[in-house]
Amino acid sequence: MTAAQRRELVRNRLIESRLTPNAISLTGLALNLLAAVLVWERLFLLAGISFIVGSVMDTLDGRYSRMSGKGTQFGAFLDSTLDRIEEGIVLTAVAAVFAQEGRPGAAAAVVVAVLASLMVSYTRARAEALGVECKVGIATRPVRVVILSAGLVFGGSLLGSLSLLAPAVYVLAGLSVITVLQRIWHVRKAMG
Repeated sequence: MTAAQRRELVRNRLIESRLTPNAISLTGLALNLLAAVLVWERLFLLAGISFIVGSVMDTLDGRYSRMSGKGTQFGAFLDSTLDRIEEGIVLTAVAAVFAQEGRPGAAAAVVVAVLASLMVSYTRARAEALGVECKVGIATRPVRVVILSAGLVFGGSLLGSLSLLAPAVYVLAGLSVITVLQRIWHVRKAMG
């Protein structure tokens, strides 16, 4: 059996299974809740791994939904809602750690990152409700996931005394704000 045949067999077994896209979404939520707990415990490498796997689940649920035909409108709504919650809960744990460490600037940057991240999603949804496709901008969800993942994975003592968590949060906040402005500008141009 070739690799392509094995992939096709696995794909068909998954489609025939009782697995639903919503179950994948909820697994992603559970992994991101675990990531938040691990951040709070300052187990940054494990938090990063949990966040990465949970975020991969978030990309798989939509793909599986389309591939299997098991998707529903509620499932699409649940998926996008849980995506916002997951990113927010992990960043909230990061803000709590910064606040506890007496780093108000870094904690404030997390607040900006959360707000801007929500606005990136909101501007797209609102634009599309007005009939304007709005996928522009530098800090899309996958980019934000990569930035936060790098910050978490290298947030502890993996690099000696160097922690990349605060710099990752600053970059995440800045790029998310820029993306909101890019989307506002895009919709303004599209609507005349």
